[in-house]
Amino acid sequence: MASNYTNPAAKLPPPSEAPPQMSLDVEESQEFDYSKRSQWLRAAVLGANDGLVSTASLMMGVGAVKQDIKAMILTGFAGLVAGACSMAIGEFVSVYSQRDIEISQMKRDKKRADAAGFSGEDGGEGEEGLPNPMQAAAASALAFSVGAMVPLLAACFIREYRVRIAVVVAAVTVALVVFGWLGAALGKAPVVRSSARVLIGGWLAMAVTFGLTKLIGSRGL
Repeated sequence: MASNYTNPAAKLPPPSEAPPQMSLDVEESQEFDYSKRSQWLRAAVLGANDGLVSTASLMMGVGAVKQDIKAMILTGFAGLVAGACSMAIGEFVSVYSQRDIEISQMKRDKKRADAAGFSGEDGGEGEEGLPNPMQAAAASALAFSVGAMVPLLAACFIREYRVRIAVVVAAVTVALVVFGWLGAALGKAPVVRSSARVLIGGWLAMAVTFGLTKLIGSRGL
């Protein structure tokens, strides 16, 4: 005679069915979209590198024809102020143009949705993801100033011409590596490749500026 007993545990779902979904939710919540950092990260890294390389190149160019420390420092300071203002204005205009384009596209999408009978209301959520011109401008100006301060501080207290040039090059080299590493680390990009690219570019800029200024100065132009 066959038994009619049924194990109650057989009606329960296997315990292994729930954990995979839960683990996927945990993994998704822990994931971070590094592209969200792209706006401010690009502005900050670009500003810092521009401030460092352009100011150091200006100081090296002036130092190629004039050994006076006062002329070198004044040139670097003028480069810091002019560059920070230029970066802030340029970034503000650029990001504001991008913002206007995205707002226009959102309005066109809303009109198409309304015409198709769908509700185009998003409660203002769409505007939260728009680029911020003031934030980008402030980040660029601040980063440029921070980068420009490196060669200025390196040259401020050294009277000897050759030692001053060597200290500026050394300080800029270290800063270039640090900025390259920082940008790569924050954006989860290859660190060595990014640092090498930034370093070589900065060296080339300083060498070209120094060499051309020295050449022109030696010809008495």
